[in-house]
Parts: sequence; C-alpha cells; structure tokens
Amino acid sequence: MNKVNKWIIALAVIMPTLLEVIDTSVVNVSLDHIRGSLSAGIDEATWTITAYLVSNAIIIPLTGWLSRFFGRKRYLLFSVMLFTLSSFMCGSARTLSALVFFRIVQGIGGGALQPLSQAILFEAFPPAEYGMAMAIFGIGVMVGPIVGPVLGGWITDNWSWNWIFYINIPIGIISVIMIMLFIQDPPYLKKIKERIDYWGLALIVVGIGCLQVVLDKGQREDWFSSAFILRLAVISIICLTTFIFVELKSREPILNLREFKDVSFSSANVIQCVTFFVLFGCILLLPLFVQQLMGYNAFLSGLALAPGGIATLFIMPIAGKLIQKFNPKGVLAIGLIITAYSVFIMTRFNLYIDFQTVALSRIIMGVGMGLVFVPLATMAFSTIKKEEMGNATSIFSLLRNIAGSFGVAIMTTLLARRAQFHQFRFSEGLNPFDYNYQMGMHKAAEVLFAKTGQATNASVNGVIYQELLKQSNLFAFTDAFYFSTVMLVCIIPVVLLLKRPKHGDAAVMAH
Repeated sequence: MNKVNKWIIALAVIMPTLLEVIDTSVVNVSLDHIRGSLSAGIDEATWTITAYLVSNAIIIPLTGWLSRFFGRKRYLLFSVMLFTLSSFMCGSARTLSALVFFRIVQGIGGGALQPLSQAILFEAFPPAEYGMAMAIFGIGVMVGPIVGPVLGGWITDNWSWNWIFYINIPIGIISVIMIMLFIQDPPYLKKIKERIDYWGLALIVVGIGCLQVVLDKGQREDWFSSAFILRLAVISIICLTTFIFVELKSREPILNLREFKDVSFSSANVIQCVTFFVLFGCILLLPLFVQQLMGYNAFLSGLALAPGGIATLFIMPIAGKLIQKFNPKGVLAIGLIITAYSVFIMTRFNLYIDFQTVALSRIIMGVGMGLVFVPLATMAFSTIKKEEMGNATSIFSLLRNIAGSFGVAIMTTLLARRAQFHQFRFSEGLNPFDYNYQMGMHKAAEVLFAKTGQATNASVNGVIYQELLKQSNLFAFTDAFYFSTVMLVCIIPVVLLLKRPKHGDAAVMAH
C-alpha cells in the first residue's frame, strides 16, 4: 500500500463514503414526492428511511470482523459494488415494497464504507499525519449530513426523486476501478483466519436492528405507549446486554469490546457521542425552526444550514495542520467551546431573526465541529494497534451513528413535550380579566380590522391562539438548544483523559 500515493488512496475511499453519508439524509426531503409517486401513505413512506438506517447500523459493527474474514479489499469492493447496484435499483423501483427492499440492500452495502475508509486511511498515512487523514475522512462524515438535504431538495425539484439514487452510479463505478487498482490488503490481514461467532452475530444483528427501529419510529408511535416500540426496546436491551457478556468471553469475538480498556479510546467515544448527539439534533431542529416559525421553504432552510458544512470543509485541513504543531487536546477543547457557544447563540433566537443570524450560528458550529472531529479521531486511535484498527473504527463509527440517532429521537421528543408544556403554561394567562390579555385582544382586533375590515371575538381569539402556539414552539426550541449547550459544556473536562499522540515514539510508530 505504501507504493501507491496516499492521496490517490484517500480519494478512492472518500468518494463512496461521502455518497453513503449523504444517502442517510438525502431521502428525507424527497419523501413527499416518493410517497406521491408510489401511492403510499406518509407512515409507509418513512420505511424507506428506516430500512436504510437499520441495515446500515447492523453492518457497521460487523465491518472489522467481515474485513478480516473476507479480506479488506475484497469486502470494500463488494460493499461499493452492492451500494452502486442497489442505488440503480432504488431509482428504478416502481413500488414502495421494492424501494424499501433495495434500500435495505443499499444500507448493507453502505454500512461498511465509513469504518473501512477510516481504517484504510490510517494504513495509508504515517502516524505523524493521522490528523490530515482524519480531516479527509471528516469531509464525508461531517459535510455529508449538511449536503444531503440541500442536494436532495434541488435534485427533486429540478429533475425527479429517482435521480437522488442515480447520481451515485458514476461515482460508484469510478470508486470500484480505483479500489481495484490502488488498494491492497496489509500483510497481517492476509494471515488471519476467522472463526464465525454465531451467537455474537445473531445478538448484535437483532439488538442493533431493533434499537434503530425504536429510535426512528419512537416519537411517531408515542414511544412506550406503543406495544410495538415497547417489545422492540425490550428485545434490543436483552440482546445487546447478552451480546456484551458473550463477546467478553469469546476468544474470537465479532466486536472486540476489550478496546474500551484503553482510557483514551473510551474517553474519545464519550466525547464523540455527545458532540454527534448535539450535531444531529441541531441539524434536525434548525430546519424545523426556520420552516415552522419563519416560513422558509425546504430549499431555503437547506441553504441556511449549508454555510456550516462549508465552514467545516475549510477548517478540517487547518485542524489537521494545527494538531501537528500544538497539543491536540487544546485544539479539541477550543473546538468544544466554540461548538457550545454556537448552540448558545441558538438559545437567543426569536421570531424576528434574519437569515444571516441563522447562517452565522451554523458557520460557528461548523468551525467548532471541524476543530473537534480531527483531533478527537486522531487521539482516539493513536494508541490502537493496526491489527485492531478495523475493529476500533467499527466501534467508533457504530457509536457515532447511534449517538446521532439518539440525538434526533430525543430532540424530537423534547421539542414536542416542551411545546405542550409551554402551551399549557401560556394558556393559563388567557384570562379576560388579565390586563396583558386585554391589550393583546385590542391590538389583534386593530390588525384584523385593518386587514379585513372586520374583527369578531372568534377571529381575534384565533389570532391570539396562533401567537400562543408560535411562542410555545419558540420556547420549546430554546429549551432544546439550552439542553444541548449544557451537554457540550459538561463534556469538556473529559478531554483531560485523552492521551496526546507521540508520533516520534518508536513504539507508536511500530503500530
């Protein structure tokens, strides 16, 4: 692998990874068009998203084991080819059931791409340049969720929803050719013969699959008031708990959980889970805020988020250079502080903010997340042996995706519950004897009369109630942003537990 230029290797693995990450969110904005085209209900259509997320989440923790079992290059080729072929089949689907099936297949192909790409980049770049390797990898992981909704909305509006899948095909073909020509398995992988851990395989497939469905469908089904969600949650807890005990006793586990004995690796995973919880939660909340409260359409709301992705794209290579000159722990701490500040700015949002204010908060967050991801990923793997790199990247990718799913699920629930809470509290003030209520009624009547020439009690009360709903939702968003800010601030001290890479150390170089 050392004979091939490291930048060619990076390009070969980052292209399909970027596509895979984009495909986790690109369908969201096209869902209504897909539903109408395939004559499906909204709940049925959401399975096109859930199916992909479930199969994707199942494959990620198995990636390290599968790459050892089949060979990393062979498995990477298979994954990219399967992802590309299933993309064509998704675009050609004429029924919802066919689309859901091929989305499952697409998730199986795409799930391995993140951890495999990360492991290959660590092979291609020397330890002293791990920061730059993670900056390249971060382009796919961090920018993809921002680009996906904007790209999906533009393609759907200008072409058709089918093309959100068809655009994967040429890039997938190029990636297959580059992988065949430039990627090679390291010698230690060629010597390994794996025994199949059937119990571990079955437990993690069922446990992760059920957990992903719970997180994706929980809020829509009102969580544990739904027997369906409750059963899946119980099955997931039992399977994942049993999986931990089985894998710790197994000599050849599917997922080597002993990596968590490494304090630096464990601490990095904790920080990663919190930051991606907040990132995916905010990516969900901001479009809802500008669409529900400010009247933006889907494309304009996507544009409000896009500057954050561009900021991340520019800051990551800079972060890669910074950690070569300065202590990565300091860069990471600064990144967390900047990210926390960006979310704190969102707590100051009101109903009259402009586009620039929203975009600026996302730009600051983009800068912060870029400064977080590169040093975090670098320090997480700095003490991991290359023989264990595939397993470690699988764990890291799995926890990142699960944290994002938890962020979306919990933030959605928090938003709904806090909106109900504030609506109830504000409605207590709708008393005809209250002075503020009387003044509000008077102003509403003046506005209505100026617009329509009449102002009945019913219409005036309707205006007051609409304003109450807006204010309730505004306070709910503010609560969610405050919660995210506190989480980020609380995680900053964990940075002290990370170990600074010593690239000049012969022991580290031997890894």
